[in-house]
Amino acid sequence: MAQHDTDPATILGQIRWPLRLTRLGMTAERGVRAFWPLWSVIIATLAVLMLGLQDLVSVEWVWGAGLVAAILGLWALVYGVRRFRLPPEEAALARLDNSLKGHPIQAALDRQAVGATDTASLAVWHAHQQRMRDRLAAARAVEPDLRVASSDPFALRYVALVALSVAILFGSLMRVQSVTTMGAGGPDLAQGPAWEGWMEPPSYTQLPSVYLNDITAPGLDVPEGAQITLRMYGEVGALSVTESVSGTADAETDPTETAQDFEVVQSGELAIDGQGGRVWQVAMIPDQAPEVARDGEIETTYEGESRIPFTATDDHGVVAGSARFTLALDEVDRRYGREIAPESRPALEVPLPMPVAGDRSDFSELLIENYSLHPWANLPVRLELQVEDDRGQTALSQVEVLDLPGRNFFDPVASALVEQRQALLWNRQNARDVAQIVRTILHRPDSLFRDEAQAETLRGILASLEEAVPDDLTDQQQADLAQALWDLALDLEEGDLDDARERMQRAQERLQEAMRNGASEDEIAELMQELREATDDYLRQLAREQQREREQNGDMAQQGDPQNMMEMSQNDLQRMMDRIQELMEQGRMAEAQEALEQLQRMMENMQITEGQGGQGQSPGEQAMEGLSETLREQQGLSDEAFRDLQEQFNPGQQGQQGQQGQQGQGQQQGQGQQPGQGQQPGQQPGQGQGQGQGQAENGQSLEESLADRQRALRDELSRQRRNLPGQGTAEGDEAAEALGRAEGAMDDAEQALRDGDLPGAISEQSEAMEALREGMRSLGEAMAQQQQQGGQGEQGMADGGNPGERRDPLGRNPGANGQTGTDEGLLQGEDVYRRARELLDEIRRRTGDAERPTAELEYLERLLERF
Repeated sequence: MAQHDTDPATILGQIRWPLRLTRLGMTAERGVRAFWPLWSVIIATLAVLMLGLQDLVSVEWVWGAGLVAAILGLWALVYGVRRFRLPPEEAALARLDNSLKGHPIQAALDRQAVGATDTASLAVWHAHQQRMRDRLAAARAVEPDLRVASSDPFALRYVALVALSVAILFGSLMRVQSVTTMGAGGPDLAQGPAWEGWMEPPSYTQLPSVYLNDITAPGLDVPEGAQITLRMYGEVGALSVTESVSGTADAETDPTETAQDFEVVQSGELAIDGQGGRVWQVAMIPDQAPEVARDGEIETTYEGESRIPFTATDDHGVVAGSARFTLALDEVDRRYGREIAPESRPALEVPLPMPVAGDRSDFSELLIENYSLHPWANLPVRLELQVEDDRGQTALSQVEVLDLPGRNFFDPVASALVEQRQALLWNRQNARDVAQIVRTILHRPDSLFRDEAQAETLRGILASLEEAVPDDLTDQQQADLAQALWDLALDLEEGDLDDARERMQRAQERLQEAMRNGASEDEIAELMQELREATDDYLRQLAREQQREREQNGDMAQQGDPQNMMEMSQNDLQRMMDRIQELMEQGRMAEAQEALEQLQRMMENMQITEGQGGQGQSPGEQAMEGLSETLREQQGLSDEAFRDLQEQFNPGQQGQQGQQGQQGQGQQQGQGQQPGQGQQPGQQPGQGQGQGQGQAENGQSLEESLADRQRALRDELSRQRRNLPGQGTAEGDEAAEALGRAEGAMDDAEQALRDGDLPGAISEQSEAMEALREGMRSLGEAMAQQQQQGGQGEQGMADGGNPGERRDPLGRNPGANGQTGTDEGLLQGEDVYRRARELLDEIRRRTGDAERPTAELEYLERLLERF
């Protein structure tokens, strides 16, 4: 029984296939280690032949390379045969046994040497062998070790494999047979001369190159500007080229030249004369010139910013464009200060905006600029648009005569000063007449100026003007006086808060009178528009007055952002005015009258929110202010990166615009720009051009400068994030997480700037700004939550403060959550219950009116169910 249990045939039968596969793997392992030099030589030789290198050298080099390859192959074969040995079955059995726990194969084959006659010992021995045989069922073939790094320390086998990969991608097995001729240039050259040719289209067409040897058709379509390259092999003169597509005379080229390159500029014939030659009728696909045209109405904002729409098309895309304004002197009203000839001024040229991404073959864009400060503002000019494609072809739009868009002034004195400013810029010889008119305005200034300071300013301008008249004005004096007149006109036009309130109240009274007298729909619509404009002007003046008060008092501890409060109030008022107009259009004049009276009461309660004197900024306010400044600086960086990108597409255009519009660019703050806007991070006012010049002098590229400033801004945001208030709350954590995303986007933008990837940098900067805005919103919610929980938060009033100081611009106390609106009752006193009953009765009455819209009836029913 014991002998049967240890029968080798029985035991090995259980592991027959794992043993065979293990032995086969050992055979492959020894073969790879022995013959890797042989297959490396074979693969390298095949790669060389597939790439056709034998066709590029002389026959001697081919024979020499073949002899070297044969010697290497023979040595590799001998090396492999001497090292290769088939693995014996015992070696495979040992490897398989070593892979199993406890060496069960050897244990199953063993025989008991001691205690074979002892019953107890024999029982233990049989149990042991049975356990070992059970383990044989888990036997699996051992994987071979095919690594030969120890035998090939220089990785020569990988060099051969890389060469074969390149040959598979760029070569062909068909070229291997050319080695049979052992000649330079392949079998054709062994029989005679050979040639090769390529047609390479212009890069902007995005068309692939064409190998002319593969073109057997008699016709060939070629884009204009394509480059033809021909190479002739063999005896010089055996092949010649004749062509009529380059437009050059035959005398200028030698048709037997072995290397010829020319550009396709017209349709014609291309022929290779000689053995194996070919003839093509080339049909040139012309590159169409671009087209550009004005499209749509020109819009001008209250501040004078114009939007000029245009369209441009090209078969392969427009690369650059410009708008050129020239004075239409024959269209100008030559009266008063324009009777004399104008001073010579260069044409006003500005680059046309191009799409940063997307197709430029057919697009529409807006040229957005403010020309209010230009001497030709609101005068007739001729506008001509020009675009250019990659081939250098240009196109001009139809010349259009229009008034150069600019800001309009409605205050009589402001309009007169702007007119005199334009006369002074028209020709400095008008200075004497301008001084006389200004003196006339100052004759009785009390009725013309709201503030004595405005009259004093005009007297100073008059003194400077009269002082410079005898000696003739210099360019600098002319520019300074023009700027002073502009600033004063802006002050007069925008007026003060009392004037704006008076205009708004007058517009309300006129609308009420028209409603009472049954005016026509057109008259009411015109008066409603007048009320909208007057209300907008009043809100603008309210915001400016608040900003001025805050700057004079040095008190920045305001509840929230005053400008945002103005915008929210304006949105509320606009919705109310839309409702009034809707009621009037529906003929519900009584309800419209009531809504208008409610609007008047709200406007009467409008007030400037004052901060508490002597109370410094809280940490939350400081954080909000710092993040707001960071957002403005990030916007400035993004604008500069966009201008740099435009400069790359429109080289030289930005510099020309800067020279022609230098005066206007230096005076943007006079058009309502807030202090600090448009400045670079860490830059003081007035340092913009100086800094850019310094960078140019130091040899530092604009991208590197922007990247350095982006890094500084990211570091500043990191500091702000570490000191962020409201940590530990859900809103504070959301703010920190959003600012972390902004910091990461800034880091990516810096890297993109250093890599010269301006579109990528602009995209990352946009993400950073969006994350900054989200972080500021979350921070505001966290501050409001702290204020609600603590009774009075960091932005709250000191004990004993005046509650009226925390009212919003409509005179309402803010709600407990810090948002716009109020939690207080709109009615107080004894009439509150009577008013509630009246409202409930009115709701019931309207619910019973079946002619009302379904949506309104459903809303009224929900109100009744609630109350």
